[in-house]
Amino acid sequence: MRFLYTLLFLLCLLNEIKAQSKAGPGSKTPSATFSATGYVRDAKTGKPIQGVNIVVLDVSKGYVTAKDGFYIVQLPPGNYIFRFSHIGYRAKQDTITLQKTLFREMTLEDDSKDLEEVVVTSEAPDRNVRKVEIGVSQLTIRSIRRIPPLMGEVDIVRSLLLLPGVTTVGEGAPGFNVRGGSADQNLILFDDAPVFNSSHLMGFFSVFNPDVVRDVTLNRGGVAAAFGGRASSVLDVKIKEPDAEKWGVNGGIGIISSRLGVEGPLIKNKLSFLAAVRASFNDFLFKLAPPNLRGTTANFYDITTKFKYQPSEKHTVTFTGYVSTDVFKLASDSLSGQEINASSTKFNYQTMMGSLHWNYFINKQLNLSTAAILSRYQADLSSADSSNAFQLKSGVWHRQLKTDLTYTPNETHQWQAGLSAIDYSIQPNTRVPGPFSNVLPIDIARERAYELAAYLQDEWKLNADISLIAGLRYSALLNRGPASVRTYQENGPLQDETVTSTQSYGAGKIYHSTGGLEPRLAVRWSLGEGKAVKAGYSRLRQYIQQVTNTTAALPTSRWHLSDTYTKPVIADQWSLGYFRNTADNAIEVSGEVYYKTLTNAIDYRDGAELQLAQAVETQIVQGSGQAYGFEGLLRKNKGRWTGFMSYTYARTFLTMNSPYANERVNSGSPYPANYDKPHTLNALATHRPTAWFSMSLNFTFSTGRPTTQPAAIARVAGVLVPIYLDRNQQRVPAYHRLDFSMTFEQNPAKKKRNQSSWVFSVYNVYAHKNAYSVFYKLSPASAADAYKLSIFGTAFPSLTYNFKF
Repeated sequence: MRFLYTLLFLLCLLNEIKAQSKAGPGSKTPSATFSATGYVRDAKTGKPIQGVNIVVLDVSKGYVTAKDGFYIVQLPPGNYIFRFSHIGYRAKQDTITLQKTLFREMTLEDDSKDLEEVVVTSEAPDRNVRKVEIGVSQLTIRSIRRIPPLMGEVDIVRSLLLLPGVTTVGEGAPGFNVRGGSADQNLILFDDAPVFNSSHLMGFFSVFNPDVVRDVTLNRGGVAAAFGGRASSVLDVKIKEPDAEKWGVNGGIGIISSRLGVEGPLIKNKLSFLAAVRASFNDFLFKLAPPNLRGTTANFYDITTKFKYQPSEKHTVTFTGYVSTDVFKLASDSLSGQEINASSTKFNYQTMMGSLHWNYFINKQLNLSTAAILSRYQADLSSADSSNAFQLKSGVWHRQLKTDLTYTPNETHQWQAGLSAIDYSIQPNTRVPGPFSNVLPIDIARERAYELAAYLQDEWKLNADISLIAGLRYSALLNRGPASVRTYQENGPLQDETVTSTQSYGAGKIYHSTGGLEPRLAVRWSLGEGKAVKAGYSRLRQYIQQVTNTTAALPTSRWHLSDTYTKPVIADQWSLGYFRNTADNAIEVSGEVYYKTLTNAIDYRDGAELQLAQAVETQIVQGSGQAYGFEGLLRKNKGRWTGFMSYTYARTFLTMNSPYANERVNSGSPYPANYDKPHTLNALATHRPTAWFSMSLNFTFSTGRPTTQPAAIARVAGVLVPIYLDRNQQRVPAYHRLDFSMTFEQNPAKKKRNQSSWVFSVYNVYAHKNAYSVFYKLSPASAADAYKLSIFGTAFPSLTYNFKF
């Protein structure tokens, strides 16, 4: 594989040398070309528009704007007619005279009267066929708002669950799973800052305020070389740019949370500012709940800010900041009727992120982007019981510097190169006893490391039918002190009893390193108008993992860096897809198959206690894994009825085999992962009979996730003890749900500065009691009596009022 990528890069270089040699001595001087460059923005908000189709009518050439709305068109001198078009906007033509390099800004007006709008994506009409990447999906906030919300909350992460290949282990579970990966194997970026906990209220809602989100891109198969550090996918959430011309206020009032935002220019067209607050104060709702829930507390708030400073067309500086806090406390008797032991444990967790970006548009061929990033996540678990009172604290600190250079020498090549350096510091857990507690204090040593990376990538258009993206990334992890590293007996299991010595390392001392190459490749072959076949390969390395022995990771679940005994997870994925659009792009059909192998996959040992283990390697095991599946998508883009249907068949198996019995799982045989759900079907339909009213229906079905049930019961000293054999050989019942929503907006024909809308929705329309988990009550008369625990066992109506002025 390394040889293949070396060959591809040599071909790229030879192609450049060949092109330059044509202008060498004795050759005819080629005719001059000039560039028309600029940005395409929303006429109302000033926000850049990605994926705008630009067609030069006189020469039948086509171009597409980049993520920041930027475009570059190179043509010989002359007069040309450019046509700009994008779904949801009125097409616009512009006549230009190209005699020198020309910078030209273009604005498009929102076509709010157009009923034929895309509901699930804002990409160009045939971009799913023309783009080279495979396994990449993009959503805009406009499309996400069409999905029926839970309790009135438009949710970014929940919308991803409608995409093929994306699942969750259960209703209300934090995070999501992509193509056989665990939730911690997704790199979630918020304006380039990594998010270590993407949920509020223990997983019911995501941390992203929908009022500030511009677009969301999920890379589940074709991960660019610029990204790394996680083994499954990249979720790239971009914040909208503040309005640089006028002030505005927006927000919403809902049952669960309310939102308020403001944006506008501090210095017109140079310095602009955005701030948005979202808060939830739900204690009054629990006072209306059944008696066993009235002591529950569940609140959160988050604040998002963004500054943009653009002193000139070449320089842009932005700063994005985010802080959030969650407090969750379950009433002590809330589950007593289900024979589950519960306590008044209180969860308190905070996130703080900041990213400072400087973008330098050097010239029409070169663009430099540099960023300084900080992300901090802290979790606190406490119990107020006097005799057993304690406080458990943990945290992750991520500090990063990175730079990316884009070089576009001509229409056939776009080179990208970059460097990244991350400084990790992890506080696994610190337990502090209460004033009169019998609990003993525990302080686990911090983990520290540097993660370094460099990459090179080229998007190469070989001819009209074949294009490819070839990239190579190198990453490395360097563990540093202060640290104490154990040495275990040779030819023995990793456990406390086999420790032979401990080596101490001073502050800053590098005591272990690991790393390797990560090749990336995507190829597109056009089969004609509106038809294409794509293939891809990627290798991803993950050096930071969340280790847990629960199906869904808690906010306090432990993060752990790769080290001497925990190897980085390595994922190799191959994918192949067919994409087809009708002539007018009204109907899209696609199908993808993939196969993934996991090296050094992580799971927990039987009976593991991870939270307070001094040495994680004694509680986990590493082995291999494989994931494979098919993802199909049928989408209707135009008409009064729009929507899509997706189907996913996916399997994920892990194998944890070892010469030592206590390091084997399932006797060393393959077993389904916790998130293995073979069949998933999603359907979304939106009817928009007028420009001011729409209604949506969403249906989802999935196979129940694996679970392990007792095979027998033993009586030990008069106590009934369950006996478990093989892991994950049973399943909870299948999951299915129907949602409904109606949106009432102002009539766009009546031009008003103030805008408002009402959204009425019903989550789980037919009140199906989906099983989140199955638990057992031990009985001497039978092996175990099974009970089903449902999170949402009834229909949840909600009403939300949104405003903007």
